Amino acid sequence: MNEPLWTPGSPNTVIAGDNLPVLQTLPGSSFQLICIDPPFNTGRVQRSQPMRTVRSADGDRVGFKGHTYQTLRGALTTYDDDFADYWDFLAPRLEQAWRLLKDSGTLYLHLDYREVHYAKVMLDALFGRECFLNEIIWAYDYGARAKSRWPTKHDNILVYVKDPKQYYFSNEDVDREPYMAPGLVTPEKVARGKLPTDVWWHTIVAPNAKERTGYPTQKPVGILKRMVAASSRPGDWVMDFFAGSGTLGAAAQELDRRYLLIDAHSEAVAVMRRRFEGTTTPPQFVAAEGELAAS
Repeated sequence: MNEPLWTPGSPNTVIAGDNLPVLQTLPGSSFQLICIDPPFNTGRVQRSQPMRTVRSADGDRVGFKGHTYQTLRGALTTYDDDFADYWDFLAPRLEQAWRLLKDSGTLYLHLDYREVHYAKVMLDALFGRECFLNEIIWAYDYGARAKSRWPTKHDNILVYVKDPKQYYFSNEDVDREPYMAPGLVTPEKVARGKLPTDVWWHTIVAPNAKERTGYPTQKPVGILKRMVAASSRPGDWVMDFFAGSGTLGAAAQELDRRYLLIDAHSEAVAVMRRRFEGTTTPPQFVAAEGELAAS
């Protein structure tokens, strides 16, 4: 692969293919924001199968007022979250992220407790310790019910900037959160809400949520919108090269940013096709070999 499949003059784009050779063709210093949510190296296959119910006289469920409903199952989506050489896999991709960021740009790396400490050491070496901006704790209220230890209810997001003297950050446009002790502040502050800290309380994508795509480990658009609003401006290019269900693209569309998404899994590309179909500015879909991906 010699010719880049994307340039700053391209429309919003989704590239289907292995991200590393694609990244290596892209022009450097092109992106204001890179958000990546790589596989967490859990050692298991992640799977998701969305379900919905419709009224049916021959349904398999009985609901409100005795009405019967038929359960309809969507396509099963899976990916293998087990890399024998996880850091050999991730390190060259993080090097490309550094190369592709603008001097004012920011990287958000989303991991969990299994790998985040290794990533911190690696990114300190790659970006420089002075470029570490934050470790964000995303806390949620759904999932693990462990009885032999404290249940795991958070993910970690490492935030690094390309240049600590030039990076862009603005909290003026980010969403605000309710005060935990509203009686201690003025009614005006209660109405406005407080600025987020480095601990983000935000629910996961619920099984019945409108934004649910059926993709395993889908992240809520509210989390990505906060990153996009704080670390980029309208019109800037943002990128996710582990795009999954395309949540960064959905956030970018809402906030008037341009986006490049890359994913090697056909299931992810199919989910993104469905997600962006009918939107105001749907992306072009390109295959890694340079031909337009089949519709």
